[in-house]
Amino acid sequence: MKKLILIPFLFFVLNLYSQVEKTISLKVDSIKIEGTLLLPDTTEKIPVALIIAGSGPTDRNGNNPMMKNNSLKMLADSLAKYNIASLRYDKRGIAKSSIKNLKETDLSFDDYINDAVKWVEKLKKDTSFNEIVIIGHSEGSLIGMVAALRAEADKYISLAGTGKPANQILRDQLKAQPEYVTNAALPILEILEKGDTTHNVSPLLASLFRPDIQPYLISWFRYDPAKEIKKLVIPVLLVQGTTDIQVSMENLDLLKQAKSDADTLVLTGMNHILKEAPADRLKNIETYYNPELPLAKGLVIKIVEFIKN
Repeated sequence: MKKLILIPFLFFVLNLYSQVEKTISLKVDSIKIEGTLLLPDTTEKIPVALIIAGSGPTDRNGNNPMMKNNSLKMLADSLAKYNIASLRYDKRGIAKSSIKNLKETDLSFDDYINDAVKWVEKLKKDTSFNEIVIIGHSEGSLIGMVAALRAEADKYISLAGTGKPANQILRDQLKAQPEYVTNAALPILEILEKGDTTHNVSPLLASLFRPDIQPYLISWFRYDPAKEIKKLVIPVLLVQGTTDIQVSMENLDLLKQAKSDADTLVLTGMNHILKEAPADRLKNIETYYNPELPLAKGLVIKIVEFIKN
């Protein structure tokens, strides 16, 4: 019980200290990727967390052009109060890491993994840090777990990560669609699963299977989270909220089955963007647009304990 009593007090004390925020960049070939390095004001060697955002146009702060919740920025700010540095970044092609004349065919899931590996390598050169932890949110969970192995990170944390490969998730989602949609989509999905592309895509399915996005989907389908997390020999923490309407609790179970020695944290009432929210879908989604809502209670404390243990 002492630990649980002391940590909130420690949070109060550390709140008195200042933080230093730096904009840094990573050059990968001719591409510039921009990130924010948040440093607690200390001369001690400290851990640093590489925070990897989720899918789509989600930026380093957890926001996209349509919604602002600041979830990942809040996470970074909270970690700094416990003397844990962090680096969060805009993935290639997104926000400040935008690429002129970028084509969808130029992107692959492996690019995101390789970029994360490069960030870890950059952090390893900084003598201010004594440990590198990768924290991956949503799609960033899979990116992070593969990068953690390749870059030899010290610890890994999955926030709302899936336990199934992307093609299986698509199959599950298609089951809930009208039969005519499913019948049109499954043959395309089967072609992509074989590593081939097709131009025979109905306009009805263009947003999902347009030819330009198919190479990315093929590269994404190759990775099975359950298989990838099993390869890790470093400490692992799996975090999931019970009111996540995007990633179900089943995914946590699948990851835990694959990595039986992983620590787990289930937060009742936490949704996909790491905020407290009801199960009601409309009210849940409302939180995606509210940057004033704090992170779910218990999330930061558990992450800090895991990193510092």
